Amino acid sequence: MLIFINFFSFKGVMIGLIYGVCLFLLVIGTFTDLKVREVPDWLNYSGIFVGLGLRLIWSFYSFDWSYIIHGLIGFGVFFGLACLMFYLGQWGGGDSKMLMALGALLGLEFSFESFTVGFLISLMIAGGLYGFVWSFALAVKNWRKFSAEYRKILVEKKKYRAIFLGFSFVLLVSAVFAPGVFSRFLLVFIALFVPAVNYLVLGVKAVENACMYQRVKPSELTVGDWIAKDVKVKGRRICGPKDLGIEKKQIRKLIKLKVK
Repeated sequence: MLIFINFFSFKGVMIGLIYGVCLFLLVIGTFTDLKVREVPDWLNYSGIFVGLGLRLIWSFYSFDWSYIIHGLIGFGVFFGLACLMFYLGQWGGGDSKMLMALGALLGLEFSFESFTVGFLISLMIAGGLYGFVWSFALAVKNWRKFSAEYRKILVEKKKYRAIFLGFSFVLLVSAVFAPGVFSRFLLVFIALFVPAVNYLVLGVKAVENACMYQRVKPSELTVGDWIAKDVKVKGRRICGPKDLGIEKKQIRKLIKLKVK
């Protein structure tokens, strides 16, 4: 009975609205991203304004400013994280703005019991697993190109691999003479972990070089797509990797100039 009453209290209604809007944003954003490879700005900006608006109403009704403050903090922290991912080239503009909207809606309390903190941790874990599975699938699908690129990178990074393997060998020898079971286990773990991560990083780089670059027509580009190399026409640069995602006017110019 207590759960029933809380659900229909003002706080319960506000929490339900916030989670409902989050679910709506994620569903529509996922659908448009899969269909046209772009999350529309109107959706993300609406999420930001609705999130802060709901929290402002909540604060006025409850005479408690913590709700809007938590929303502003969530928006600010997620804004910083979104900018980091965008400028590192991991996310496009639409994904970054979506994260800002979720921050404004969910808010952020600096507590490990906070839903948003759990959401961030889950997001990082899920993102890492998704990236690993997707990279593995691309490597299998394009095995010939991947294996050739991987062998090429292994040869190029031969000196670095030798350093990592030498470091691991020293740790393994140290483990033999280390006092205590825990110390030995830790040294052996690090000795195996370091070269494994090195080979994994090189594998990801091989997947990127062999499987993630593709040639497309200007008409197939969408706003925010990353251009791997500078595109020049008669010596004049039109777009390139420094742009942090191609813009509409650049796409129109490429189409107008009939760049292939």
